This record gives sequence, C-alpha cells and structure tokens, in this order.
Amino acid sequence: MIIDSKLRGILYMIVSMGAFSLADTLVKVSTASLSVAQVLFFLMSGSLLLFASMTKLQGNKLIDKRAFSQIMLLRYFFEITGMVGMVMALAKVPISSVGAITQATPMIATVGAVVFLKEDVGWRRWGSIIVGFIGVLLIIQPGAVAFSVDILWAVLALVSLAIRDLTTKLVPKDIPSTSMATYTMVAAVTFATLWVLSNKESFFPDSTNWLVIIPMVVLGAVGYLLLIASIRTTDVSVVMPFRYTRTIFLLVLGIIVFGEQPNALMLTGAGLIIISGTYMLWREQQVKTKL
Repeated sequence: MIIDSKLRGILYMIVSMGAFSLADTLVKVSTASLSVAQVLFFLMSGSLLLFASMTKLQGNKLIDKRAFSQIMLLRYFFEITGMVGMVMALAKVPISSVGAITQATPMIATVGAVVFLKEDVGWRRWGSIIVGFIGVLLIIQPGAVAFSVDILWAVLALVSLAIRDLTTKLVPKDIPSTSMATYTMVAAVTFATLWVLSNKESFFPDSTNWLVIIPMVVLGAVGYLLLIASIRTTDVSVVMPFRYTRTIFLLVLGIIVFGEQPNALMLTGAGLIIISGTYMLWREQQVKTKL
C-alpha cells in the first residue's frame, strides 16, 4: 500500500513526538539515581555523537569559525539554559505539566519576533497567543495553595527554548542544521562536563542504569531524525499541528508511569495551549498563502 506523502509526514511527526515523550519519561526516571548534571552529560554526549556523525555523512563542515560568532554563542547559551530548565523540571515537576507548558514555545517565539525582529502579527494570532498564555497560567496556578516554585523550571525552559528558536532565524542560512546542532552540542557537553566536575561527581557512577540511559539517548535521536523526516516529507503547515501530540503522550505516560493525577485546571490549560497553538500555525500559513 502506497501511503500519501502528507499522511506519511503526519505519521513521522506523531512517532517523533512519541519518541521524545518516552525520552522525557526516561530522563525523569534517571534523575532518581543521577544528578541533573550527570543526566545532561549523557544526553548531550549522545546528541553530539549523533549530530557529528550526521554532519560528516552529509559532507558538511565540522569546523567553522562562524561557530564562535555572537549569534551562535547566544544560541548556545539559551539552548543550554533551556535544557537545564527542562531536566530540572522533569526531575521535580509532574511530567504532564512540563510537557504542556513547554508546548507554548512557538507563542513566546512569535512575541519575540514581533518585539525584536519587527515581524507583523495580526489580531487573530495575538488572540491565540493570549489564549495560550492563559493556558500556561492555568497549569502553573500561581495563586493556588498547591503552587510549587519548581514549576518555574519549566517556565525557564519555555522562555529559553523560545529565544533559541528566535536566534536560529538570525543564523546564516548557509550553515547546515546538522552543523549548527553539532556546534551547539559541543558547547552543551563542555558545560555539562564542567558542571559534573564542579560537583565532584563521577561521569559514570555505579548507580548508572544503562537500561535507562541508552534508550533515553537513542529515543531522543530517533525523535530528532523523524522530526526532520516529517518536515521534509510534506508541508510544515500540515505536520506541525501534530507536534502537540507530545502533550497527550506525556499526559498518558505521567498517569501510567508516575501515577500523576492532573486536575481540571491543568487539563483545561493544556487544551487551551493545543487549540491556540494549532490555530496560530494554521493562521500563519493562511497569511503566507495570501502574500
């Protein structure tokens, strides 16, 4: 049976989000026996090996003096900050909440594009952004008795990864994605290494569960490769709304693996983020079609 390219792209995206969700779950499991610094070291080292291999196979540069340009250094900083926030959040906060909050990244990036890149955004997309922010607030529940300051790690990841996406737009177009990812991972591995050393921890402690660590790294790599395949298979506007399946996957995994019990406000907030994000992506495509 021949599968239509659009359907194939959608399937790639859904499986990609499933792989990322399983990787997030294993990150949370691994933080029970390893420090955040050690988990980051494993994640970043595995990613570096993947991206460097892909860069080499594609015949792209592994060394480029532009890797030290100001915009690239800024991108490294926010990538690392975002990953620290993400792993810290996964270690301390319900995984379903982390997944829902970080799915608002495109909305923050859009606001940043308006403020810093002077991009034009109509009232409809502004409306969807406001709805998305309301969704984030419903999940965080800042005025609630049960509010946990640890949820701010997820907010840090949200803002940092949005700024990372924003800086990516300013990176020279002729720097391949795999090369850019490799340079970023070199910086991230350096940071994680220094963090482990400063904590006087072992890089390969006896508590390391390789049955968790190896699948965690592999699933992250599979998710990344399928994400690229999805985007290259069909139009971005077709597949990107399905990135929100990650929220659903993490919600289910949180309940099954960690026994989480999301309340009505959290579920409502997650729903608002998914709806507003999907609408914003659709609206952006409509605007581009008219240009």
